[in-house]
Amino acid sequence: MQRRTFLAVTLMSTMGGPARAATRGGTLVYGRQTDCIYLDPVNTAQNADIWVSLNLYDTLTQPTDDGKSVVPGLASSWEVSPDGKTMTFRLQPNLKFADGSPLTADDVKWSLERAADKATGGQFQFLLASIAGVDAPGDGTVVLRLSHPDPTMLQALATFNAGIVPSKLIMAEPGATLDDKSKSFAQHPVGSGPFTLKSWNRNSEMVMTRNPHYWKQGADGQPLPYLDAIRYVIIPDDATRILKLKAGEIDAAEFIPYSRVTELKADPRLNMVLFSAAQVHYFTINNRPTLKDGTKNPFSDALVRQALNYATDKQALIQVVTYGIGTPEQSFMPMSTPLSYGTGPLYPYDLNKAKALLAQSDWAHGFEITLYTIAGNVDDVAKATALQQMWAPLGVRLKVEQMESATRIAHYNSADFQMLTSLWTNDINDPNEITSLFCYYPTIQNRHSGWDDPVLDKLFLDSQQELDPVKRAAQYREIQERYFARAPIIFGYEVPYPVAMAKKVKDFVQIPLGNNLFASTYLSS
Repeated sequence: MQRRTFLAVTLMSTMGGPARAATRGGTLVYGRQTDCIYLDPVNTAQNADIWVSLNLYDTLTQPTDDGKSVVPGLASSWEVSPDGKTMTFRLQPNLKFADGSPLTADDVKWSLERAADKATGGQFQFLLASIAGVDAPGDGTVVLRLSHPDPTMLQALATFNAGIVPSKLIMAEPGATLDDKSKSFAQHPVGSGPFTLKSWNRNSEMVMTRNPHYWKQGADGQPLPYLDAIRYVIIPDDATRILKLKAGEIDAAEFIPYSRVTELKADPRLNMVLFSAAQVHYFTINNRPTLKDGTKNPFSDALVRQALNYATDKQALIQVVTYGIGTPEQSFMPMSTPLSYGTGPLYPYDLNKAKALLAQSDWAHGFEITLYTIAGNVDDVAKATALQQMWAPLGVRLKVEQMESATRIAHYNSADFQMLTSLWTNDINDPNEITSLFCYYPTIQNRHSGWDDPVLDKLFLDSQQELDPVKRAAQYREIQERYFARAPIIFGYEVPYPVAMAKKVKDFVQIPLGNNLFASTYLSS
């Protein structure tokens, strides 16, 4: 294998085209649906945390704005050995953390070894599991030793859990164990990203201010970031977020209901943007034989799962919820994911087939299911109402309970639920992440559904070692076909990210992998 060398490049403005002078200063007020929970990279799990993490932490490589590739980050260049098992990185010069302390190769070594260790790497450790060890020989050099060649490693090093942290600062935190120290650090984290956390009033607001030691310059030659601060205001109710945006109380708002997109596009004061997304919306269902209260679970029967999938009119859901913006799922993974496979919408609407399948099960006379939704989420209400009507002809009574996000996550993590509205966004442009979570039981109990298929477990492990792209594609096709047939989720649709902003907000980017990138954002005068 020929040695591969990648040299540093100058990043262009996120909007492309010739460089233009950006206005410096000001505070951007951003309306968020959900607050963060945990801001230590390796223990981050929910999207609300993940999507802001690259504003606090830097990684060796960074995702491009289209999410399909990587560019230099903390590493200015890298080389891969002929056998693919050694990766040598050269760090940018004079790197510092936001507190002014130097960022060294030893910090990189400590951070990546912690993230790659199953005991300390959190839920997403598997992305870096091929790292057998990290060396810091000096002179700004970091060497990764891999247990096997890993074609996804450069992408994995750009994900949130590969964020570099100050090892001495974490180890100085109070606590008897590394987990204790991590929890303490997560309350007032320090990274080398464009912003640093100034204050955090839980479930109310979070303020990040400019990192004066940030290493990167914009396309206009000015040091980044341009903003003085970002003030995240937590507004769970969709209608309230939009009202505050229209009133000028906030400058931008995420998760705009698709029912309001046309209205906001027509508002001359706003910029309503649908960012391309590697995102799917679906329904998580508990596949375990019994529920927490000991009752028998209808979703443990594949016939029931298949029946309800056929009884779910995906095109009607898309029209009701997204006003025609979405497209039906063809796989459990977004179709933009490499090696995704699909020949058309999964489980196209067929009520007669749904009735026939249910009649073959032990639940032919119907049952009641409780669906947990997010309080104040307009799209969740639309989904639930539509499903109630679609499933009623089968004798399936859908009971809806709204709850705030943290409570719902607690139910989800403890397997104390029957059904949840869910979404997934790729964090890496490779199928291994989503497949590990959705199909490989040991990672996170098949995305918390409790569904287990030993055949899929082996297929996934084999795919992780397969370097032949044709053979790997065949493995992933088999994985997806087997998953489709057993229907461990209620399949839904793919949609873009809807973000509305005041016209003065310039160069904000939400990449297909979900990350909110504010480094080049500015407020026009």
